[in-house]
Amino acid sequence: MSFNFTELDYRQTDMGELILRRRRIPSLGDTDVFEVKLGDEFLMSSLFNAGEVALAELGLADFGSTPLDVVVGGLGLGYTTSAALDHPHVESVLVVDALADVIDWHQKGLVPLGEKLSADPRCRFINDDFFALANPSGQGFDPQAPNRCFHAILLDIDHSPRNLLNPSHGPFYEPAGLRHLTSYLHPGGVFALWSDDPPDDEFLATLASTFATAQAHVVTFPNPLTNGEAANTVYVARVA
Repeated sequence: MSFNFTELDYRQTDMGELILRRRRIPSLGDTDVFEVKLGDEFLMSSLFNAGEVALAELGLADFGSTPLDVVVGGLGLGYTTSAALDHPHVESVLVVDALADVIDWHQKGLVPLGEKLSADPRCRFINDDFFALANPSGQGFDPQAPNRCFHAILLDIDHSPRNLLNPSHGPFYEPAGLRHLTSYLHPGGVFALWSDDPPDDEFLATLASTFATAQAHVVTFPNPLTNGEAANTVYVARVA
Protein backbone atom coordinates (compact mmCIF):
# COMPACT_ATOMS: atom_id res chain seq x y z
CA MET A 1 0.00 0.00 0.00
CA SER A 2 1.61 3.28 -1.11
CA PHE A 3 1.16 6.70 0.52
CA ASN A 4 1.81 10.24 -0.72
CA PHE A 5 2.44 12.67 2.14
CA THR A 6 2.09 16.46 2.12
CA GLU A 7 2.97 18.46 5.23
CA LEU A 8 0.37 21.24 5.47
CA ASP A 9 1.70 22.90 8.61
CA TYR A 10 4.42 22.50 11.21
CA ARG A 11 4.53 24.32 14.53
CA GLN A 12 6.87 24.10 17.50
CA THR A 13 4.70 24.25 20.63
CA ASP A 14 5.23 23.96 24.38
CA MET A 15 3.82 20.43 24.08
CA GLY A 16 6.19 19.37 21.27
CA GLU A 17 6.25 19.38 17.47
CA LEU A 18 2.75 19.78 16.03
CA ILE A 19 2.25 18.56 12.47
CA LEU A 20 -0.76 18.67 10.17
CA ARG A 21 -0.33 16.50 7.13
CA ARG A 22 -2.39 15.12 4.28
CA ARG A 23 -1.73 11.79 2.73
CA ARG A 24 -3.26 10.23 -0.37
CA ILE A 25 -3.88 6.48 -0.39
CA PRO A 26 -4.14 5.20 -3.98
CA SER A 27 -5.44 1.78 -2.89
CA LEU A 28 -8.44 3.54 -1.31
CA GLY A 29 -9.30 5.49 -4.45
CA ASP A 30 -6.84 8.32 -3.85
CA THR A 31 -8.57 9.19 -0.58
CA ASP A 32 -7.22 12.33 1.10
CA VAL A 33 -6.51 11.57 4.76
CA PHE A 34 -5.75 14.41 7.19
CA GLU A 35 -3.63 13.59 10.23
CA VAL A 36 -2.52 15.49 13.32
CA LYS A 37 0.63 14.47 15.15
CA LEU A 38 2.02 15.95 18.38
CA GLY A 39 5.56 14.84 19.12
CA ASP A 40 5.49 11.04 18.86
CA GLU A 41 1.72 10.87 19.41
CA PHE A 42 -0.84 10.53 16.64
CA LEU A 43 -3.77 12.65 17.83
CA MET A 44 -6.26 12.29 15.02
CA SER A 45 -6.89 10.90 11.54
CA SER A 46 -9.80 11.78 9.30
CA LEU A 47 -9.81 8.14 8.17
CA PHE A 48 -11.11 7.10 11.59
CA ASN A 49 -13.78 9.47 12.90
CA ALA A 50 -16.68 7.18 13.85
CA GLY A 51 -15.77 7.31 17.54
CA GLU A 52 -15.53 11.10 17.55
CA VAL A 53 -18.93 11.42 15.86
CA ALA A 54 -20.43 8.85 18.24
CA LEU A 55 -19.13 10.86 21.20
CA ALA A 56 -21.51 13.69 20.27
CA GLU A 57 -24.36 11.49 19.14
CA LEU A 58 -24.35 9.31 22.26
CA GLY A 59 -23.68 12.22 24.60
CA LEU A 60 -26.61 14.23 23.24
CA ALA A 61 -29.00 11.35 22.53
CA ASP A 62 -31.46 11.56 25.42
CA PHE A 63 -32.26 15.25 25.89
CA GLY A 64 -35.44 15.33 23.83
CA SER A 65 -36.22 18.84 22.59
CA THR A 66 -34.28 20.66 25.34
CA PRO A 67 -32.23 23.58 23.93
CA LEU A 68 -28.64 22.51 24.58
CA ASP A 69 -25.44 24.30 25.53
CA VAL A 70 -22.40 22.07 24.99
CA VAL A 71 -18.69 22.05 25.81
CA VAL A 72 -16.31 20.07 23.61
CA GLY A 73 -12.90 19.43 25.12
CA GLY A 74 -10.41 18.91 22.30
CA LEU A 75 -10.92 20.26 18.79
CA GLY A 76 -8.75 17.93 16.72
CA LEU A 77 -10.12 17.74 13.19
CA GLY A 78 -13.54 18.88 14.38
CA TYR A 79 -15.67 15.75 14.01
CA THR A 80 -17.15 15.83 17.52
CA THR A 81 -17.90 19.54 17.25
CA SER A 82 -19.45 19.12 13.82
CA ALA A 83 -21.68 16.28 15.02
CA ALA A 84 -22.77 18.36 18.02
CA LEU A 85 -23.69 21.28 15.75
CA ASP A 86 -25.70 18.88 13.58
CA HIS A 87 -27.94 18.08 16.57
CA PRO A 88 -31.25 19.89 15.97
CA HIS A 89 -31.51 21.34 19.48
CA VAL A 90 -27.95 22.52 20.10
CA GLU A 91 -27.86 26.29 20.64
CA SER A 92 -24.20 26.78 21.54
CA VAL A 93 -20.94 24.83 21.41
CA LEU A 94 -17.88 26.01 23.30
CA VAL A 95 -14.75 24.25 22.00
CA VAL A 96 -11.77 24.25 24.36
CA ASP A 97 -8.33 23.44 22.96
CA ALA A 98 -4.90 24.12 24.45
CA LEU A 99 -3.27 24.43 21.03
CA ALA A 100 -3.92 27.79 19.36
CA ASP A 101 -2.43 26.36 16.17
CA VAL A 102 -5.20 23.76 15.87
CA ILE A 103 -7.83 26.49 16.20
CA ASP A 104 -5.92 28.49 13.57
CA TRP A 105 -6.06 25.56 11.13
CA HIS A 106 -9.84 25.59 11.35
CA GLN A 107 -10.16 29.34 11.04
CA LYS A 108 -7.92 29.33 7.95
CA GLY A 109 -9.74 26.39 6.36
CA LEU A 110 -6.70 24.09 6.31
CA VAL A 111 -8.79 21.13 7.50
CA PRO A 112 -11.97 19.81 5.86
CA LEU A 113 -14.44 20.92 8.58
CA GLY A 114 -12.72 24.21 9.39
CA GLU A 115 -14.92 26.51 7.34
CA LYS A 116 -18.12 24.87 8.60
CA LEU A 117 -17.19 25.25 12.26
CA SER A 118 -15.71 28.74 11.95
CA ALA A 119 -18.74 30.06 10.10
CA ASP A 120 -21.34 28.69 12.53
CA PRO A 121 -22.39 31.48 14.95
CA ARG A 122 -23.23 28.88 17.60
CA CYS A 123 -19.60 27.71 17.75
CA ARG A 124 -16.95 29.51 19.78
CA PHE A 125 -13.30 28.48 20.14
CA ILE A 126 -11.54 28.86 23.50
CA ASN A 127 -7.75 28.57 23.48
CA ASP A 128 -7.10 27.19 26.95
CA ASP A 129 -6.31 24.02 28.89
CA PHE A 130 -9.55 22.07 29.43
CA PHE A 131 -8.17 20.39 32.54
CA ALA A 132 -7.04 23.66 34.10
CA LEU A 133 -10.48 25.17 33.50
CA ALA A 134 -12.12 22.08 35.04
CA ASN A 135 -9.87 22.27 38.11
CA PRO A 136 -11.53 23.32 41.40
CA SER A 137 -9.32 26.42 41.40
CA GLY A 138 -10.72 27.48 38.01
CA GLN A 139 -13.94 29.24 37.06
CA GLY A 140 -15.23 26.89 34.42
CA PHE A 141 -15.07 26.79 30.66
CA ASP A 142 -16.57 30.10 29.52
CA PRO A 143 -14.33 33.11 30.21
CA GLN A 144 -17.29 35.40 29.46
CA ALA A 145 -19.49 33.70 32.09
CA PRO A 146 -17.57 32.28 35.08
CA ASN A 147 -19.00 29.04 36.52
CA ARG A 148 -21.49 28.75 33.65
CA CYS A 149 -23.34 25.43 33.50
CA PHE A 150 -23.88 23.27 30.41
CA HIS A 151 -26.13 20.42 29.39
CA ALA A 152 -23.29 18.27 28.07
CA ILE A 153 -19.50 18.16 28.31
CA LEU A 154 -17.90 16.02 25.59
CA LEU A 155 -14.21 15.20 26.07
CA ASP A 156 -11.72 13.82 23.54
CA ILE A 157 -8.17 14.77 24.48
CA ASP A 158 -6.34 11.84 26.08
CA HIS A 159 -6.07 8.42 24.45
CA SER A 160 -7.98 6.97 27.42
CA PRO A 161 -8.40 7.61 31.17
CA ARG A 162 -5.23 5.54 31.67
CA ASN A 163 -3.22 6.56 28.61
CA LEU A 164 -2.75 10.30 29.07
CA LEU A 165 -1.09 12.86 26.84
CA ASN A 166 0.18 14.56 29.99
CA PRO A 167 0.38 13.12 33.54
CA SER A 168 -1.09 16.38 34.86
CA HIS A 169 -4.47 15.29 33.45
CA GLY A 170 -4.65 12.35 35.85
CA PRO A 171 -6.50 14.01 38.77
CA PHE A 172 -9.39 14.93 36.47
CA TYR A 173 -10.30 11.25 36.04
CA GLU A 174 -10.30 10.55 39.76
CA PRO A 175 -13.47 10.80 41.91
CA ALA A 176 -12.71 14.30 43.23
CA GLY A 177 -12.06 15.67 39.73
CA LEU A 178 -15.21 14.15 38.28
CA ARG A 179 -17.31 15.34 41.23
CA HIS A 180 -16.14 18.89 40.62
CA LEU A 181 -16.96 18.56 36.91
CA THR A 182 -20.61 17.95 37.83
CA SER A 183 -20.77 21.49 39.21
CA TYR A 184 -20.60 22.69 35.59
CA LEU A 185 -23.54 20.54 34.48
CA HIS A 186 -27.24 21.34 34.66
CA PRO A 187 -29.48 18.80 36.44
CA GLY A 188 -29.73 15.81 34.14
CA GLY A 189 -26.56 16.93 32.33
CA VAL A 190 -24.14 14.52 30.66
CA PHE A 191 -20.40 13.98 30.70
CA ALA A 192 -19.27 11.87 27.72
CA LEU A 193 -15.71 10.69 27.12
CA TRP A 194 -13.97 9.16 24.08
CA SER A 195 -11.38 6.44 24.70
CA ASP A 196 -9.16 4.45 22.35
CA ASP A 197 -9.04 1.56 24.84
CA PRO A 198 -11.65 -1.14 25.56
CA PRO A 199 -14.13 -0.43 28.37
CA ASP A 200 -12.36 -0.01 31.70
CA ASP A 201 -14.43 -1.52 34.52
CA GLU A 202 -12.53 0.38 37.20
CA PHE A 203 -13.06 3.74 35.52
CA LEU A 204 -16.71 2.88 34.85
CA ALA A 205 -17.10 2.19 38.57
CA THR A 206 -15.54 5.58 39.32
CA LEU A 207 -18.08 7.24 37.04
CA ALA A 208 -20.92 5.29 38.65
CA SER A 209 -19.82 6.45 42.10
CA THR A 210 -19.99 10.09 40.96
CA PHE A 211 -22.90 10.23 38.51
CA ALA A 212 -26.45 8.93 38.74
CA THR A 213 -25.90 6.64 35.73
CA ALA A 214 -22.85 5.56 33.76
CA GLN A 215 -22.46 3.37 30.67
CA ALA A 216 -19.65 2.32 28.34
CA HIS A 217 -20.56 2.01 24.65
CA VAL A 218 -18.27 0.16 22.24
CA VAL A 219 -18.21 1.84 18.82
CA THR A 220 -16.94 -0.40 16.01
CA PHE A 221 -15.95 0.68 12.51
CA PRO A 222 -14.02 -0.76 9.54
CA ASN A 223 -10.28 -0.24 9.25
CA PRO A 224 -9.54 -0.08 5.50
CA LEU A 225 -5.79 -0.21 6.13
CA THR A 226 -6.03 -3.70 7.65
CA ASN A 227 -9.30 -4.86 6.06
CA GLY A 228 -10.41 -5.54 9.61
CA GLU A 229 -12.45 -3.85 12.31
CA ALA A 230 -11.44 -1.31 14.94
CA ALA A 231 -13.21 -0.05 18.04
CA ASN A 232 -13.36 2.90 20.41
CA THR A 233 -15.20 3.31 23.70
CA VAL A 234 -17.57 6.15 24.56
CA TYR A 235 -18.46 6.59 28.24
CA VAL A 236 -21.71 8.41 28.97
CA ALA A 237 -22.46 9.52 32.55
CA ARG A 238 -25.46 11.58 33.64
CA VAL A 239 -26.02 13.60 36.80
CA ALA A 240 -29.30 13.24 38.70
